[in-house]
Amino acid sequence: MTHKSCLFLLLFVLSLNLFAQEIQISHGPYVQAVAENEVTIVWTTDVDAVSWVEVAPAGTNSFYGEEHPKYFETKNGNRVVGQLHKITIPNLEESTEYRYRVFSKAVLTHQGHRVLYGNIASTNVYSQKPLRFRTLNKQKDSVSFLVLNDIHGRVDDLAALSSNVEYGKTDLVFFNGDMVSSMNDEQQFFEGFMDKSVELFASKVPVYFARGNHETRGPFSVYFPDYFPTPTGKLYYSFRQGPVHFIVLDCGEDKPDSDIEYSGLAQFDAYRTEQQEWLKKEIQKEEFKSAPYKMVVIHIPPVGSDWHGPLDIRRKILPVLKNQNITAMICGHTHRYQYIEPQPEEFDFPIIINAHTTSLEVDATSEKMTVVRKDTDGKELNRFNF
Repeated sequence: MTHKSCLFLLLFVLSLNLFAQEIQISHGPYVQAVAENEVTIVWTTDVDAVSWVEVAPAGTNSFYGEEHPKYFETKNGNRVVGQLHKITIPNLEESTEYRYRVFSKAVLTHQGHRVLYGNIASTNVYSQKPLRFRTLNKQKDSVSFLVLNDIHGRVDDLAALSSNVEYGKTDLVFFNGDMVSSMNDEQQFFEGFMDKSVELFASKVPVYFARGNHETRGPFSVYFPDYFPTPTGKLYYSFRQGPVHFIVLDCGEDKPDSDIEYSGLAQFDAYRTEQQEWLKKEIQKEEFKSAPYKMVVIHIPPVGSDWHGPLDIRRKILPVLKNQNITAMICGHTHRYQYIEPQPEEFDFPIIINAHTTSLEVDATSEKMTVVRKDTDGKELNRFNF
């Protein structure tokens, strides 16, 4: 064999090995930022890839029966290449179920306009049912949701407390802060709670996040919001499902910004003022005013503590919410249960503080809202009707 033939054979073998490199969906997919007419699907891959989502109407026919629309993440006209994939599907019908499948095609080299692609990874719709989601509906007669908080990476407790979550029955799930003890890296975020959530429900039932003070800590804390897109692009936002209008607030940290623990990286006082101004405008919207129930979700309770964070929330948030017909505020943080009755001079709604080992299962119709607190064995501990 000539030297040229050997070189050609070597290059041919190397190219085959290159193309044979595997790509895997490392985390997800999970459903985010569901609205009446759009949804965002999030997942990650173990190598750089260009990704897309295929969407089909609900039905029992095969996903392979016809070609489906493809949706890509783009920025300024370019399709995005990376390992975090966030793809928004617009122009959907309200209160409608859809099936979906995600695809990621490995990008091996990318020089100018020359791209060398590798293998494709996708979710399975051949031997398993396609993943599903349903868009929101403001006119829906009822809503059912679950609230968890202060899991701190205890995935067994997360599984036990969310055992009743079921697609078609549960509209949404709230993670009300401190799901992990810090945000050091992506692995901690996924292994601490999100991988288990995807395994159990999050690929179909949307998860809404209210950041806790522990999620403000660690180098990944600045980047993890990219994994939880919201309607405002912030960690505070609002939305409505059925008879309930939800206001989700970001508590920030619990000590002064200047505290030595934060190493000069905290600026939460100004951030809470920013939320205060946003909230003043939010409560003027007809969508908020017309809702039979108005629920506020925030990790740190604004009462019961003389630490700086709770006091700042108390000063800035409670006066805005007063006289706005708030049904209840749901909090965590203290790792112990407490039901705080309205105190008309400061707040005219109850504050429910959920413990770290219990869940709140909430069902609401236009006539009644019921909140049931359960432990990890599924035992009912408290029940409230509004």
